Amino acid sequence: MPSSVNAADSAAITGPRPEDPPLHGAPTAPALGRRQWLATAAAGLYGAAALPLVPWASVLAPRQAHAAEGPSPEAAMPAAAAHVRLLDRLTWGANAAALGQLQRSGVQATVAALLRPAPQAPLPPEAQAQIDAMDITRTPMETLAIGLQARQQAIKNEPTEDARKAAQDAYQKDMRALQRQAERRFLLRAVYSPAQLQEKLTWFWMNHFSVFAGKADIRAMVADYEDRAIRPHALGRFRDLLGATVRHPAMLRYLDNAQNAAGRINENYARELMELHTLGVDGGYSQRDVQEMARVLTGHGVSLRPLNEPPPKLKPEWARLYVRHGLYEFNPQRHDWNPKELLGQPLQGQGMAELDEALDRLARAPATARFVTRKLAAYLVGDAPPPALLQALAERFRQTDGHIGAVLQTLIASDAFQASLGKRLRDPVQYVMAGLRLGYSDQVLANADPALGWLQRLAEPLYGRATPDGYPLDAAAWTSSGQMAVRFEVARGLGGAGTNALYRAEGAPPPKMPPPAIAQSSAFKALEPLLVPATRVALARATSPAEWNTFLLSAPEFMYA
Repeated sequence: MPSSVNAADSAAITGPRPEDPPLHGAPTAPALGRRQWLATAAAGLYGAAALPLVPWASVLAPRQAHAAEGPSPEAAMPAAAAHVRLLDRLTWGANAAALGQLQRSGVQATVAALLRPAPQAPLPPEAQAQIDAMDITRTPMETLAIGLQARQQAIKNEPTEDARKAAQDAYQKDMRALQRQAERRFLLRAVYSPAQLQEKLTWFWMNHFSVFAGKADIRAMVADYEDRAIRPHALGRFRDLLGATVRHPAMLRYLDNAQNAAGRINENYARELMELHTLGVDGGYSQRDVQEMARVLTGHGVSLRPLNEPPPKLKPEWARLYVRHGLYEFNPQRHDWNPKELLGQPLQGQGMAELDEALDRLARAPATARFVTRKLAAYLVGDAPPPALLQALAERFRQTDGHIGAVLQTLIASDAFQASLGKRLRDPVQYVMAGLRLGYSDQVLANADPALGWLQRLAEPLYGRATPDGYPLDAAAWTSSGQMAVRFEVARGLGGAGTNALYRAEGAPPPKMPPPAIAQSSAFKALEPLLVPATRVALARATSPAEWNTFLLSAPEFMYA
């Protein structure tokens, strides 16, 4: 991954710019250079065990820190710092508004509200207006996809090669625009929605049930997939979530089930459904189970015929069984109607009912409970959750028929969760969203594209994982020297170098905006007691507000949450 910094960037990092006034009381010691601070930050990242832990007791029963006694012991963690660490884990990042709400409502009420968000949680009007203006909001996914398919077919009829190329370029541009709208919508919700845990779990499940927007026409479908298949079920029942993804055209297209038919079996989706979505690679299923599940899935596909067009001509015995909902269709003529077994037991249903029976069996299998809850624990606790926690989560999953919110309630109340706060490395999406929430919550961004570009540079673009396993959740995937170097540059953008671009309206010149006042944020002031000496030294040497922001956002205390 590129990590070079040009001469102008280096000057901005290592010294003040004319437009950046020095901080009041800023020392005259030499500014830290990029390489110096990278070394400092890396030392903190790879020695993260030395960071202070946040005990849950200090959240529920705050105790005063004893500043005169030197570095505070864990039992004396200031309550406000513990609150920030809790918000950092359960939201896309703490900010002043969220911290104030938690302090007014209390921890238990805040966690309860996050687990049960209000339907249609309102966004700031400026954010909602941007979303309302998008094609993905104004036009149903079915209309978009069918129209684009018709355009693609019409390209073949253009009279000249130049005309065909121009039409193809316009088609690809419009497809990319639909994906970019979905990305912008995701970012606005992640930064500004009050339903923070729902938004954070929406990303988790989008990664679990991953689709690659760059394949075929999925760019036209990914926004709807997120909004109708994933988000409504992110804190609900796993079985409902599973069923919504199985019948969504984005998933059927991505894993080639649209080509899966009796006599022409395609096992792609069946294999990933069992290995990645439910049972896990060591979930006890066999190759025969994959083959049987592929047969169950035959006939479930995608139709891009106009919505007002009559069903395809089928034999009378098949015509009454044909089903179409939007772009999803069940074509009984393509389905394998022979008897099937799954996980050692026969399936009693047939056709569409057979699929629901198979999904019930997969969703309620003990291996699914273990696999799914372990992945949730990896996301919200750490790379190696303790066995006692994993056992408790799997049991809760089984007791509640896979209710995700109930599993999270058990997880949040656990000692392992409490002990992990402040120690989980943020992956690139969490890092960028946390920086935006900390610095840009007071005024809604006018242009999300710079932040989306940062995710691209950090190798975690939204909807950009080509393989169906989703982006890795383990810290080791995001701690290379190249990743850290790029994060430093992204920190510069978040800290002030990118502020003008983030508020540039489409077609207008960038406004002159001050860097975010992170040092004055109550969220930072609450976190300040946790800063290690190296971070304090670096911040004291900053020669401008933008440089101060850059150093904080590059520090291990911000890299971890």
